[in-house]
Amino acid sequence: MKAAIINAITKAKSRKSLYHFTRVTNLSAIAHYDALLSSYNISPHLAGERRSEARVVNYYEFSVTLNAHLRIPDSMIDHGITQEQFRECLNRHVFFWPTLKDCQKMMDTYARREPEEGFAVLEFDANSLLAEHFSSVKLSKYDSGSSPRFPKHCSYKKSLAMFLPLRSFKSIMNKLVPTNASEIKEVLIEDQVNNVSQYLRTVYVDSSKVIPLCWRDLAKPMGDLQVIKSE
Repeated sequence: MKAAIINAITKAKSRKSLYHFTRVTNLSAIAHYDALLSSYNISPHLAGERRSEARVVNYYEFSVTLNAHLRIPDSMIDHGITQEQFRECLNRHVFFWPTLKDCQKMMDTYARREPEEGFAVLEFDANSLLAEHFSSVKLSKYDSGSSPRFPKHCSYKKSLAMFLPLRSFKSIMNKLVPTNASEIKEVLIEDQVNNVSQYLRTVYVDSSKVIPLCWRDLAKPMGDLQVIKSE
């Protein structure tokens, strides 16, 4: 069952990878621990607090920047949960995008907000990453951490029910969760992703000089994402 679920999700050529974007300044910490940590892991005392702007925190000997939370209107939150509870759930996960288009859309949002910031995109082998973290993976049909352009006309509310455990893919069928691979907009992994180098294929950055030495051979210019995106 495990292999069948993962194969169904990664069958399409455009869904062989999972993409994670981060700040260039965070690469050293990621490489040092060979892990991607949820923001809750890095700074648990900020659990449900909304970060209206990016925040730099200390994680042992490293300075790590946590992204700002995009604004979600109260009207988009289900009556059974609070904004704080929903943010705490988001903060307990590491986010990935199953297609370059989805990743680029979110990265462009942050780039517009912080035009002087340097970002990097990490590309992972989807099959092996999902297999190793199977019990911790959840799928979302929607961009969970942002608001649609016209929230008043939106057909769903944000709640914990929108996060489908990977093991339940195609077993739970309703309008709130993805029922086929093409509907998956986000892949979330609870807590942290270990052994990052084992699944890492490519690191896209504007300058390879900012990449930790252990990943220099994986470097590709950020411009290559634009080329691939247009194919």
